[in-house]
Amino acid sequence: MKPLVFRKNKRVRNGPVLRFKMHISKGDTVRVISGEAKGQEGTVLRVLRKANRVVVDGINVVKRHTKPTSEAEGGIIQFAAPIDASNVMLLDPKSGDPTRVRRRKDKDGTVERVSVKSGQPIPRKR
Repeated sequence: MKPLVFRKNKRVRNGPVLRFKMHISKGDTVRVISGEAKGQEGTVLRVLRKANRVVVDGINVVKRHTKPTSEAEGGIIQFAAPIDASNVMLLDPKSGDPTRVRRRKDKDGTVERVSVKSGQPIPRKR
């Protein structure tokens, strides 16, 4: 009878960390284009580049039941959970409609985001 052989996981340890290229940054106003909250707007609170997700204020609000500890009391906590970055679009600064984003390099070498619909630059709020 053959002995039992356990195979190791095939995941790569200490390999390169993938970070997605994001068209959205913290402080942007976005509209949800698909999913349960389709059509709602909110401000981006956090950007999770490794997971390609964003946390939008008031969107995908979930409840967590916590036990009381010595530091904090227990109860039901509500917070906004992350949604996929492909489900949100930036709003055009001129019309307020959702728009795709292009990148444009100025003469001094700085890169700015440009709205595809109106051609106006979208400032980053940091």
